[in-house]
Amino acid sequence: MSSKKKKTPTSERKLYVRSERRETPDLRKLSHALIALALAQAQAEADAEAEHANQVKEDPRRAA
Repeated sequence: MSSKKKKTPTSERKLYVRSERRETPDLRKLSHALIALALAQAQAEADAEAEHANQVKEDPRRAA
């Protein structure tokens, strides 16, 4: 019997950057890393904003 491995969802994969000397940079890899970083940052900001909105909704005095 073969065991089936669960694949990690793309959103949960971690990026690792390792230097490799090249004549020209691998723009495809760099663009993927930059997009993933931007998406993660946008998600973190959205989560923080939603958390703040929830706190304000629960206690309007925290709106400051």
